[in-house]
Amino acid sequence: MLSRVADSIYWLNRYIERAENVARFVDVNLNLLLDSPSDVTQQWEPLVLTTGDLPLFRKSYGEASAEAVIHFLAFDSNNPNSILSCLQFARENARSVREIISSEMWEQVNAFYLMVKDTAQICPSHHQMSEFFSQVKLSSHLFAGVMDATMTHNEGWNFGQIGRLLERADKTARILDVKYFILLPSIGDVGTTLDQLQWMALLKSASAYEMYRKCGQHRITPTGVAEFLILSREFPRSTRFCLLQAERSLQQITGTPIGTWRSPVERTLGRLRSDLDYLTIDDIVQTGLHEFLDALQSQMNEIDSKIYDTFFALEAVS
Repeated sequence: MLSRVADSIYWLNRYIERAENVARFVDVNLNLLLDSPSDVTQQWEPLVLTTGDLPLFRKSYGEASAEAVIHFLAFDSNNPNSILSCLQFARENARSVREIISSEMWEQVNAFYLMVKDTAQICPSHHQMSEFFSQVKLSSHLFAGVMDATMTHNEGWNFGQIGRLLERADKTARILDVKYFILLPSIGDVGTTLDQLQWMALLKSASAYEMYRKCGQHRITPTGVAEFLILSREFPRSTRFCLLQAERSLQQITGTPIGTWRSPVERTLGRLRSDLDYLTIDDIVQTGLHEFLDALQSQMNEIDSKIYDTFFALEAVS
């Protein structure tokens, strides 16, 4: 497969998954605010901080109000990580490989982009934004289902899987980081009903609340939620599950036997997945949740960089 084609399919899936996860990201805050007494800057600025876009946001908007942050993350075309920008980039990547992907995939990407573009033009209310975020999540799921059902599960499909799964693993970690940064009104609120409601809202935003309950967890605790979203081997949005599946797709592409590696990306991804296999929530708590998540995101960025170097970078002809 041409590196250009593999790169486009990889980023097509990353951008669609990113759009879905940005919707989940903002939805976390909207749900938390339903039950939380809030100072606007206190609740919304950390949201932009954890996406890594705070300097760009301050340059364009200044103070972090709810309206400004929602518009910045959902519809600002100058923000490369907004939902609108992600769908625009996804559509461009899909257009460049229309001869490789199925017509149904192209139609879904196009319809998804037009839905977001039309919504951006009507300045929706907060209630309408909640419905919009739900539609973004459903449209992303529909694309993933269409791709699985209509595209041959060859190298291209596996590159798409890796893109989707790495993006999902990263954003699950960032959603947890949002909770870490959204400070409660006082230290006395930690462990109270308010604190529990916030963790419940976080689980729901990751579509994890029902599965968390069904895995035998009777109480919603910070360590229980973190363990489920980071270390679960069976929940499809957990970081560990995503990295395990991404490694399997990588091995399908390279043909490398399980338990061995031939390239730097296989070694880097395999080491991180192996670390998570033997990690416990006590290890994470001892390190510090924020510190652990920050290091985890750096490792996933390294995997992305090595994927580029291994498969997509063009070597100069001497």
